[in-house]
Amino acid sequence: MPIMPAIFFGHGNPMNALQRNPYTGRWAEIGANLPRPKAILCVSAHWYIPGAAVTVSTAPRTIHDFGGFPRELYEVDYPAPGDPDLAHRIQALLAPLPVELNDRWGLDHGTWSVLCHVYPQADIPVVQLSIDETRPASFHYDIGQRLAPLREEGILIVGSGNLVHNLHTYAWGQHAVDPFAWAVRFEQDARSLLQSGDHRPLVHYETLGREAQLSIPTPDHYLPLLYVIGTRAEREPLSFPVEGVDGGSISMLAVQLG
Repeated sequence: MPIMPAIFFGHGNPMNALQRNPYTGRWAEIGANLPRPKAILCVSAHWYIPGAAVTVSTAPRTIHDFGGFPRELYEVDYPAPGDPDLAHRIQALLAPLPVELNDRWGLDHGTWSVLCHVYPQADIPVVQLSIDETRPASFHYDIGQRLAPLREEGILIVGSGNLVHNLHTYAWGQHAVDPFAWAVRFEQDARSLLQSGDHRPLVHYETLGREAQLSIPTPDHYLPLLYVIGTRAEREPLSFPVEGVDGGSISMLAVQLG
């Protein structure tokens, strides 16, 4: 079995689940062009808890973890099956780190708002891995490295967040706005580091200056990127299949390995 790609998606506004726009169109193209995975492991910004946990349900529920959106968004169902065997495999790969087998969580919108375009038939098993909010960024990068063997086992590793995610400056209106200069500069710097394979500054992003502070006011949406790049093999090609900044301060950049 060929090694599966790994991909970080900038998921942006939950309304993307219902919309057909340049971002969701590219997500659909990615799904059409990727090798069909045996299962998907998703690390979503929206399962950010004190501890490591992995979903073990055979039928994970669709979680509508937001408020103030149109009724239609709460009616979205993404009935992908789970994969308890994959959950146990993840637990084994991360040992001796304690990883809870969780049957209460399901698929949050960081996962399903993207996958409903990438794999609209919801016929590929999906497992979510939590982000331990008590750990430093280096821990999350290390977890990605330890999960890398899954790519050789037909598993698509997905991170879902946003490279730049500042809701305090986000334009919530319907009018289009230009990206903030600091958001553009940080994304450009991050892209250069990704292309060069120099991951250390990305792991220690707090040292990257004011642009990083504005782009990553909280780490939850940034950390999924570290899981993905942690799986990168030496000299593995990297591409940016989705680009753009939404609302001035939300990067929709996707980062694909392989």
